Amino acid sequence: MPATLTESLASAAGDADAVYDVFVEWATDRGFTLYPAQDEAVIELVSGAHVILSTPTGTGKSLVAVAAHAASLARGGRTYYTAPIKALVSEKFFALVEIFGADKVGMVTGDSSVNPDAAIVCCTAEILANLALRQGTDAAIDQVVMDEFHYYGDPERGWAWQVPLLTLTGTQFLLMSATLGDVTAIADDLRERTGRPVAEVTGVERPVPLHHDYERMPVHEVVQRLMDQGETPVYIVHFSQAQAVERAQALSSAKVATREQRDAIAEAIGGFRFTTAFGKTLSRLVRAGIGIHHAGMLPRYRRLVETLAQRGLLRVICGTDTLGVGINVPIRTVVITALSKYDGTRMRQLSAREFHQVAGRAGRAGYDPYGNVIVMAPEWEIENEAALRKAGDDAAKRKKIVRKKAPTGVVNWGLGSFERLVAATPEPLTPHMQMTAAMLINVIGRGGDVFGNVRALVFDNHEPLARRYELARRALAIFRTLRAAGIVEVDRTGPEPMVRLTVDLQPNFALNQPLSPFALAAIDLLDRDSGAPQEDGTGSGHYALDVVSVIEATLDDPRAILSQQEYRARGEAVAAMKRDGIEYDERMALLEEVTYPKPLADLLAQSFEVFASSQPWVRDFELSPKSVVRDMFERAMSFGEFVAFYQLGRSEGLVLRYLSDAYRAIRQTVPAEARTDDLMDVIEWLGELVRQVDSSLVDEWESLTHPAAEGDDAPVVPPAPPSVLTNRRAFTVLVRNELFRRVQLAALQDDDALVALDPDVDWPAALDAYFDEHEEILTGGPARSPSLVRIDETDAAAGRWVVEQTLDDPAGDHDWRIRGEVDLAASVEEGTAVLRVNEVVRL
Repeated sequence: MPATLTESLASAAGDADAVYDVFVEWATDRGFTLYPAQDEAVIELVSGAHVILSTPTGTGKSLVAVAAHAASLARGGRTYYTAPIKALVSEKFFALVEIFGADKVGMVTGDSSVNPDAAIVCCTAEILANLALRQGTDAAIDQVVMDEFHYYGDPERGWAWQVPLLTLTGTQFLLMSATLGDVTAIADDLRERTGRPVAEVTGVERPVPLHHDYERMPVHEVVQRLMDQGETPVYIVHFSQAQAVERAQALSSAKVATREQRDAIAEAIGGFRFTTAFGKTLSRLVRAGIGIHHAGMLPRYRRLVETLAQRGLLRVICGTDTLGVGINVPIRTVVITALSKYDGTRMRQLSAREFHQVAGRAGRAGYDPYGNVIVMAPEWEIENEAALRKAGDDAAKRKKIVRKKAPTGVVNWGLGSFERLVAATPEPLTPHMQMTAAMLINVIGRGGDVFGNVRALVFDNHEPLARRYELARRALAIFRTLRAAGIVEVDRTGPEPMVRLTVDLQPNFALNQPLSPFALAAIDLLDRDSGAPQEDGTGSGHYALDVVSVIEATLDDPRAILSQQEYRARGEAVAAMKRDGIEYDERMALLEEVTYPKPLADLLAQSFEVFASSQPWVRDFELSPKSVVRDMFERAMSFGEFVAFYQLGRSEGLVLRYLSDAYRAIRQTVPAEARTDDLMDVIEWLGELVRQVDSSLVDEWESLTHPAAEGDDAPVVPPAPPSVLTNRRAFTVLVRNELFRRVQLAALQDDDALVALDPDVDWPAALDAYFDEHEEILTGGPARSPSLVRIDETDAAAGRWVVEQTLDDPAGDHDWRIRGEVDLAASVEEGTAVLRVNEVVRL
């Protein structure tokens, strides 16, 4: 086994020249020859200078980052790697473990903490920023490597990239991005603030040159030409997930892959589980040599596409512009379908930074002699060009052509826009400093000259003067609020006023689930007795699900899910109002009040106000009641059924990410003394649901403490998740949910849905008989009680469980039962409980 870089550095004894020699030798052994820009950056780093590395994609910035960590390690220092997204932080963590050894590398992302006292720590930018605020120049941070530094200009998150530059004056910085633009002001400030030289490694020529073209032919013709000319893999960039999927499906009629290539893809895929509706579509496309790649996909689907592409098995990939942030997909040609995008507020043309971030992905160093960047003209321009080609040289025909124009209100682009973006350098980064209560508390918690530290933060930063005064006014207002709440006090007994906190901050304050303290306080208010909703508003009658609702209110909003929930709720409300004969104008007025479900909204709002009166810093974070986990559980739905019910096929990845975040938040936040058996059932159910859909999200999180680098023989596809029978508690909940789904449908007297589930059972006759005796079927908290379910595992060896669900009637007679059996083998195959109802009977 070759020595790790850590072992090789032991002989350098911190000498800069020796460290450089060791690193170059290590890189050479791995097959890397340093480009001049890399060599210059490494020399500056081992010499102790700051480095701003703004070089094109494909020039090996990651290798320079490794050199930076090596230099810090050789000096006995502590180095931090930061990135904007947790996925990139996690990816870098595993890569650095392989290079430096597991004992030298740690990770902190907000929901994961592994070896946090290591010499190399990978973390999100906000983690580092809060550490810098809390500890200032006393922070044990000797070096910081900031990846994707162009996020400094992000209006919402840019403060986290600015704060360390302001406060860590004794730290060496490596700032990296392919699209920084003019960074003179940042470099000058860093040099003056730290007294350390700053080396700007910019304007480097790409080792793989780019060829730019503007096309007025239909996309499918352009792609066919590229395939014929061998200019693949082709990545077709769209600015919505729907467009990417539609394009892939449109190309499926073309012959993208040969018979031999399709056979190779099928062999590589093997027994991969395409378990969702979108998965079935993806299976058909990738087998034809066409990939799809966007943030809304399940992680295992994205990794499958990336792995197949890396092995040269996919000639065309349709995706979104998310490939511009650290996505490892090999690309010869980038086809950009538009030069305009919706940015969440309005339609606008791409900025130079956005264009170059995407275009720079073309051409792979060491593989391609060049890369192609093709920008498509707008549809109307393509149609005009087609008409001109059809007319040929016939002047009369050309004269008769009625040229189409851009529709009114559409953001247009043309050849001029294309040429401007190709020639343009990325726009200068704009600072976006913020001031929040959490930031101010961290600075006060540092101690020392609090007034001086706060003054420096709001006046000695990168903002224009007017903005600095605005920040100062904001800081003063927050300080007064904190003082009125008794969180800070001013001691004037000494020669200088002393500002200090009156409370002890938890070690992870503002780093990990900032609303967790509120969640704990709210959970204490809940009534633990399941039954009818509490008259005093302290619960809905189902304690376990109320705890879930408290946790969900502290999570970020999954907007795509909430939008679809609201859309369906409004559709159902309109149908009900029409049945009730409500006039149109009144329906429209009432519809404005209909939104997605928000359990415990009033209780949470009141509790939040009370909590904020003594802990005003929580107002920096938005409390947002919602019901995704709870909705899925109450409807007794599987992942696929939930996605189909709300038409979220293009957002499967978002749904799963939210469920995974909720699972971790519940596990980390709810204390042992607040966990009832019912709540543990929900937690186990949720964890198993996530694992069965895509085990990587849970398994990676739970196995971070035992990192192991994958070798070259790593499988193309991830292994199937563990048998759903392994976690008996979770599987039992799945069985109960399948039974209760029948109870809910029976309560609604939905004969059609019941017959679709159980075609061999005469549900209509059974329900007629039941409702001859009882007015309704109850579905509240007591109706879900495990005591109303009987599971007989006697025949488990024969591959089945016998189950029985008692219906909860108003009289409490409990004289009607749903009886069936669970097919264990089918359950393992499907990754969920497969239930067959045999009869619905009266005792």
